[in-house]
Amino acid sequence: MRTKWSTAIILVLLTALITACGSSSDSTKPSDNSGQQTETSAPKDGGNLIIGVGADPVIFNPNYAGDRVSLTIDQSLYAPLFQVNNGKKTYYLADSLTASADSMTYTLKLKSGLTWHDGQPLTADDVVFTINSILDEKQNSMFRGNLIIGGKPIEAKKVDDLTVEFKMPQAAPAFEATLVQLTPIPKHIFENEANIEKSTKNNTPVGSGPFKFKEYKTGEYVTLERFDNYFGGKPHLDTVTYRIAKDTNAANLALQNGELNINYVTPQDAATITATKNFDLVPYSEGRLSYILINEKSDLGVLDRKEVRQAIGYALNREELITAAYLSPEYADPAHSFLTPDTLFHTNDVATFDNDAAKAKELFQQAGVKKLRFVVKSGDKTQESIGLYVQQKLKEVGVDVEIQSIDASALNSKVYGGTATDFDLTVAGYIMGFDPDAYSILFTTDNSSNYSHYTNKQVDELFQKGAGEADAAKRGELYKQAQQLVAEDAAIYPIAYTKTIVAVDKRYGGIEEAVLKPVVIFEDLSKIYLK
Repeated sequence: MRTKWSTAIILVLLTALITACGSSSDSTKPSDNSGQQTETSAPKDGGNLIIGVGADPVIFNPNYAGDRVSLTIDQSLYAPLFQVNNGKKTYYLADSLTASADSMTYTLKLKSGLTWHDGQPLTADDVVFTINSILDEKQNSMFRGNLIIGGKPIEAKKVDDLTVEFKMPQAAPAFEATLVQLTPIPKHIFENEANIEKSTKNNTPVGSGPFKFKEYKTGEYVTLERFDNYFGGKPHLDTVTYRIAKDTNAANLALQNGELNINYVTPQDAATITATKNFDLVPYSEGRLSYILINEKSDLGVLDRKEVRQAIGYALNREELITAAYLSPEYADPAHSFLTPDTLFHTNDVATFDNDAAKAKELFQQAGVKKLRFVVKSGDKTQESIGLYVQQKLKEVGVDVEIQSIDASALNSKVYGGTATDFDLTVAGYIMGFDPDAYSILFTTDNSSNYSHYTNKQVDELFQKGAGEADAAKRGELYKQAQQLVAEDAAIYPIAYTKTIVAVDKRYGGIEEAVLKPVVIFEDLSKIYLK
């Protein structure tokens, strides 16, 4: 998924908060534009919205996007099958999803009359094509492993133009959590592409969401325009522009000057933006973990030893680090597990290594570690604060930390390109959703999204068993063991489960209807309007 947020790069993003549910009885439909609004005035049509983003998008294709910016833009370009909030489905392209009595077959019904932005019909063929392209090893999809159950792939079969059957090779309790991440892409655009991820057709995307692609100027902006035939009702806004503001200070100035209408805000800048009286600041939980990524492929040749990774933790104090980075515990809760609290089977009662400077010094000396390189995103105050804190604490135990500040695009390429060996540490984070199976791509051996290059065959086996275990109690034990092992190995240094703060221009309505969403800010921008 290639990078990942405003205060830290997100690794792999699954934005669903889902509970396994095979029935459509708990579902809702997207409200149409005549639905009741929270604001006293009726929605108006017309106008533009400018959203700040911290980097250029990596790709306009939701099934290959992993960075926050690409995912945010793709959310408006491509409609999902369904979304889940607090355990309740909202259907978008899909009309229903039902499971057979033995949960071995799932039947998906699409809405009728769906079209792509170019006017071509969106049908079951597109859904089947999307699933098969993900399963095709030559297409190198990060989601492929989620569609392999017990060593065998699921099967997607077209029943008719509006119906798809998914056949499970065995019990697959995480299937719906996987399906909510997978967004249909147009078969008629990509069916002859040998490499969908690298296809130039991604540069002029043809989606199904409320807004369609208009223009992209590298380093400046991405502009989308209203899609009048959007199945959820014609969007209110004429255009949405994503303005690229790589520097936090520049973005804050743009907010204050009215050049941005929506942007992420760090705790350090919240008071300044509030003082303008032009914005509502909304802190909300994204189910997000902020952590220190440790590059085991570093050319130092020692970070693949767990004792050295443990030493990094021993040198730090998590509570101090949270205060340095987030100013207040209001915005961050101490983290020990790689699973977030909203995830099934999460436990924070795992091994942790911190607050022992003497032990840190001993382990560093034994390994001969005298210097580490910490890369941070330039202009990101939270990352810079974390880097400075780590630098100070490791100096106290005899290790010099060189902080390398680079722009977002360069950092993403270095950290998430998968081959860089010239850095040791960075600030990272992810939002993975409700089911622990989603995390397997981050911690299983040789997975393309395992950016730490961590490897433990026992952890690999636990994830594999957990994906196919139908008994909830047994499944929970497997994931608790995985949490313990990853913690004992100090594969990462978890910092905090954080909240995100979004500044929203008070001149815009429909914010509640648009639904604040992890990673992508809003679930459905068609609901937002200029008052």
